[in-house]
Parts: sequence; C-alpha cells; structure tokens
Amino acid sequence: MTGVVDNYARLIVKAGVNIQPGQLLVINAPIECAEFARLLCEKAYDAGAGDVYIFWNDELLRKLRLERAQISYLEDVPPWQRDARMYYVQEKGACAISIYADDPDLLRNIDADKAAAEHKAMRMMLKPYRRFMMGNNARWCVVSVPTAGWAKKVFPRMDAGDAVEALRQAILTASRADGDDPVAAWAKHTAQMQARLEKMNDYRFATLHYTSGNGTDFTVGLADDHVWCGGIEYDPQQTPFSANIPTEEIFTAPHRERAEGVVKSSRPLLYNGILIEDLSLTFAGGRVVDFAARRNAGTLGHLLETDEGSRRLGEVALVPYDSPISNTGILFYNTLFDENAACHFALGEAYPATIGGTERGEDTLLQKGLNTSLSHEDFMVGAADTAIDGITVSGERVAVFREGNFVF
Repeated sequence: MTGVVDNYARLIVKAGVNIQPGQLLVINAPIECAEFARLLCEKAYDAGAGDVYIFWNDELLRKLRLERAQISYLEDVPPWQRDARMYYVQEKGACAISIYADDPDLLRNIDADKAAAEHKAMRMMLKPYRRFMMGNNARWCVVSVPTAGWAKKVFPRMDAGDAVEALRQAILTASRADGDDPVAAWAKHTAQMQARLEKMNDYRFATLHYTSGNGTDFTVGLADDHVWCGGIEYDPQQTPFSANIPTEEIFTAPHRERAEGVVKSSRPLLYNGILIEDLSLTFAGGRVVDFAARRNAGTLGHLLETDEGSRRLGEVALVPYDSPISNTGILFYNTLFDENAACHFALGEAYPATIGGTERGEDTLLQKGLNTSLSHEDFMVGAADTAIDGITVSGERVAVFREGNFVF
C-alpha cells in the first residue's frame, strides 16, 4: 500500500497543484494527517519545490475551544491568520494543498450559536485569501486521507484499523491513484471531462430546470457570459492545475437573482463540522425564502444568515449518477467526495473563472449575475431519477439529464 500512497501524493503535487521548479508550497493539514502531510512535503521537494510550509489544525482542540471559550474569544481572529497566508500565495507566489478529513460526528453536540460565530469570524478574516484562491490567482488543490473518526462514520461495522484501510482504498480508487501511473490516468480522465463541458458551452443555455421524485422542481438561471469549467483550471500564467482530487463535476455560475422553486438534498451536508440531513430550500427571485431539514435545521439557518449572499447560489455543478464515486455506494460524509457523486449547488460565493477570468472586481461580478458571500457551501441534489432540461436564449428545450445521467 505504501507505493500506492506515494503515487497518490505524487499525483497531488504534480497534477493537483502542478508545482514548478523553485516554487513555494503551503499545506493546510489536520494534525491527524501529519504522516501524509510530510509525504506531500517530500514529493514536493522531489518535484523541485523551493520550500514547503505547513499550517496545522487540530479539530479536537477546536472542539475544546467551542465547549469552553466564550463567544467573544471565538470571534477574535488575529490578522496574522490572514496575513501569513496572503504572504505566501500573493507575495511569494506559492501554491496550496488543503487536506480535508473532518470527523463528521465530532461537533454533533456543540452549541450551534458558538460554532456559527467562530466560523463566521474566521471567514471574515480570511475573506481576501479565499477570494484570491477562488479567483485562481494561485494554484490550489483539496484532497483527503482517512482518519479514524471519519472512517468509523463511513464504515461503522468495521473496527478502526479496517475502516481506515477501507476508506483509504476508496479514496485512492476515486482519485484514480490505485494504478501504476496515476498522473497519466488523471490526465486521461480530465481530458474526457472537457468534451462534456464544451458541449454545454456550445448550447449556451439561459436556464436549467431540475425535477426529481423527492420533490425537487427547480429552475435556475445561468450568469451572463458564463462558461462551464471542470477537471483542469488555469492560474493567471495559464499554468494548469486540478483544484479537487477527485473530481467528476463540470460547473458554472448561476445568476444570483434567477432561481425559483424547491430543491431538496440527496445526501447529507457536513457544514462547520455539523451534519445537516434532508435539507429543503425554497427559492424566489434567486433567494432562499424558506428552508427545512430533518436534522440540524438550526445549523442550516446559521449558514443562511451568514450574510445576504449566503441565501443565494454561487455554483451549479453537473455530475452523472453513474460515476465512479456514486457507484461505490458509499456515503462519505465529506463534501469533496459526496459532491462528486451527485449533481449539486453551492450557496454563497461564485468562482470568477466561470465567466472566463480571474481579475474581476466585485462590481463586475455582480453585474454579470455572480454571487458574492463569505460562504461557499456545496449541497448535493442529484438522484437516480434526476431530470434536467436546458432552455436556450431562444426558448428551445434540450434534455441534458435523464435518470440521473447525461444524455450526451
């Protein structure tokens, strides 16, 4: 297994952030993933990185703070959290890898008000950094490796060791990193994704209409001058990278004022360490006007109250139900994987690349219909019976999805 994990780390460094000779790398890592973070460092140096810096985080310590600290302290985020990150990516031209491996149940009994206050304060402080990265001004990649708490949630009937190994294999398979040459396998996969996004770009749809037996009946308008993206993205120097490993989605920007109807989730949403299940959102004029959830509806409410833009959509993504991650039959309780098993939307901030550029001011984004927000939270809506029609500017209706899959 060691050789396969080595190949996975090499894939992330070479195809994920595509490290360049002499370039700096920043890694954001949970302390539970220290061994893999060190392996990424080694592979980055092997690939010619000038230096590597790691920002560690500790979710057990975060839980303790949320239990014991007063809200006023949780809301006090020091500017160095922002400044240090901006120093590396903006001033030093670093790229960034983030390891996402939260325990889905760790914060289940935490005061939702305290968790929301802490989360919002951190988002506000890191807003310039997040905008810089979401604009593809630096190359970035989000990946995962298994931790014991997460693995036991996914495979509750296994002991901890077996669960970790089962989750590790699922991650490697989903990332196309379980073969002899994952870099070549990844290149083949992302090239195949280009054909579908080019087809969507050729149609120039004005709106998409979603229906499903779960009660979804939803129409979303697409932003002016939108383009579909996926698989491979580009920094301002046109150096390619993959922002997510794995990925199965092609995505674009919805128009922030053009969403109508009801959309219901097909998988749980892990938000701020808290699991939201069976969420339902009702939109009018592009804005969420009503919501519900079977579990943790209050946390969903906190998300929607983050700012004005958190009640509007910032991403629409298409993922076939018949895809490698979906076909595992595994509910990962991790957005990186679950969003690549099902069509999804995101509440909050839109990606500037979806209107064909990185250097766009907020006023320009708003004029094109793109949403701005402190948040960007994906929630999954695709199901086995999902149907999607695209409606062109001239009013022509074209089948895009039937029975959960692309028709082309």
